[in-house]
Amino acid sequence: MSATEVEEFLAGVTPEVRRRDAQTLLDLMRRATGEEPALQHPGIVAFGQYHYEYASGRSGDAAAAGFAPRRTASVVYLSDGTDAHADALSRLGPHTTGVGCLYLKNLDDIDLAVLEDVVRRSYATLTSGTFGRRAREGSEG
Repeated sequence: MSATEVEEFLAGVTPEVRRRDAQTLLDLMRRATGEEPALQHPGIVAFGQYHYEYASGRSGDAAAAGFAPRRTASVVYLSDGTDAHADALSRLGPHTTGVGCLYLKNLDDIDLAVLEDVVRRSYATLTSGTFGRRAREGSEG
């Protein structure tokens, strides 16, 4: 999908704070990854790709960075796991995490330089070769 489709999708995001934050994340992820966005379903803005292959033999390709503007929070996907970024995330500002997701309610309240660094490092980790673990397996591996 084209950048125009991404822009059209983001124009329809509600509430307003989520639409504003989505535009900020779009620009931030472009800088951090050097990639152009692509719209994936359901409503995920993705940047680049990485290949994974787990010990189980399962393998495939996935977005190397991305975000989704959801009604209650913007979700930033960190497929190498949020634990890998715990030190930086402690300096980010108000957020919550899942195994591979960072939930942000308002980008005005966080340190965008820290977020950009986290996205840059996650992207670099994922695209440095075949990634061999799941986010829920922690930072070892």
